[in-house]
Amino acid sequence: MNTTLRNIAIILAGGSGSRVGGALPKQFLPLGGKTVLELAVDAFENNANIHQTAIVCAPEWKAKIDELVSRNHWGKLDKILRGGAERYHSTLSAINAYKDSGANLIFHDAARPLVSQRIINDVCAALKQHQAVDVALPCTDTVLQVANGFIERIPDRNRLMCSQTPQAFRTEIIAKAYEMAIKDPHFTATDDCGVLIRYLPQIPIFVVKGEERNLKLTHAQDLPILECLFSL
Repeated sequence: MNTTLRNIAIILAGGSGSRVGGALPKQFLPLGGKTVLELAVDAFENNANIHQTAIVCAPEWKAKIDELVSRNHWGKLDKILRGGAERYHSTLSAINAYKDSGANLIFHDAARPLVSQRIINDVCAALKQHQAVDVALPCTDTVLQVANGFIERIPDRNRLMCSQTPQAFRTEIIAKAYEMAIKDPHFTATDDCGVLIRYLPQIPIFVVKGEERNLKLTHAQDLPILECLFSL
């Protein structure tokens, strides 16, 4: 494996955050004296294994992103890219921007502002040996498969994990998977590893251990939890 590829962090900040509520999308909510988005970008800006960063945002919030960029002077920020209506549109925007880079693309949800340096380091280290990397935590709750309000089966919890981000890939690998995906009239996706598994199942995805602290801001009640974790 080539161990000298650049690592480009793609911060996905295109969501509306409708489940959180309020006038601002969740990535612009305050946390620890900054916005959620600023903390997420800072994590990659401050990591020695990250060579460049890019932010993907909805066009209507570009001015707000410009304001944050001006305030923070992020030295590794390379591009501000236009996102789309669905999450995969944001991924595609980054793929198209860097498809000829020969780099590693490390996709991270802006709504996970407390990603640790350990996670980022472990993902970058794994990319030296693997073409695709996910971050996940063991599932601690019993998971039910339900249909029409009744339990169908209970999967073995010991084989289940809860996926987080970052999710990282060789550029050419994730680009190929999406090239196949967008030709599929039945294509749906909630994350990028799911696209790879569906369209390039022969590519193994290595799993880096996640952290409870790497919580995603999804609902309004998640914000005080993040505030508590940040203070710790």
